[in-house]
Amino acid sequence: MTSVVDRFREVAEQLTPAEHQLIKQILASPRDVALGTASDLAQSIGVHEATASRLAKKLGYPNYAGFRAAIQEDFIVRTDPAARVRNTLRQGTEAGPLSDLIQQEVEALARLDQYVDDQSLLTAAQTLVAARRVFIFARGNAQALAVLMERRLRRMGRAVTQLGGDGRDIAEQGLGLGSGDALLGFAFRRQPTHYAPLFEHARKAGATTLVISGTVGPSLRPAADHLLFAPRAGGQDAFQTLTVPMAICNALVLAMAKIDPRVSLENLEKLGQLIEAFE
Repeated sequence: MTSVVDRFREVAEQLTPAEHQLIKQILASPRDVALGTASDLAQSIGVHEATASRLAKKLGYPNYAGFRAAIQEDFIVRTDPAARVRNTLRQGTEAGPLSDLIQQEVEALARLDQYVDDQSLLTAAQTLVAARRVFIFARGNAQALAVLMERRLRRMGRAVTQLGGDGRDIAEQGLGLGSGDALLGFAFRRQPTHYAPLFEHARKAGATTLVISGTVGPSLRPAADHLLFAPRAGGQDAFQTLTVPMAICNALVLAMAKIDPRVSLENLEKLGQLIEAFE
């Protein structure tokens, strides 16, 4: 049975900007949407109720009620660890900036496995293990994750190139992308500048593509071969951290080590010895 997220990806190119905003809201707060009405969803981003109903039909559901039932099946029927954590954290605590942040991050991490499962993670990890070279692309705050992944992969003996600069720079750096290579990208609030031409170039060159993202993930075009996405803590228009995507990155690295322990651990051991020599 096709999941709600899979349907989002299948029809992404046919959706209007308002419908893409609805999808982001659904992915960010699936429990609220599953328990609310079409009017509630539409009002959350300031559009007419008919927009929510049209989205449901574009996704292949007979009406909004059927769409909401599918969201309930995908996101609510499972045990809700976030609710348990929320109740625990609220007991006997006085809210403050640090407490609020901790609560939001714990809740976001607790629902991470609703969006990224072990099989998807292992499949994505296999892509990087098998790659001849890994090219990494990120913009804005996501560049911190690009630096993290570049170091982690290099320590494991992988050939890594981080793409950066303006459009001309990225074109020059990505010129060598080819069959057997992998392109790892990051995207959060919106589709990054230069994402489309870079991922289209990778597709034509025969490289495998992987994206780690927030709720914008299913809307990215062209779509990546592999997508690992999950909502970050906080609202779309509020302060958001990189805790959730960093957890995905760390899990991806561990999955790579599990798939190819000999090469990965041998390189890490060699690195440790080399660091001792330099110190």
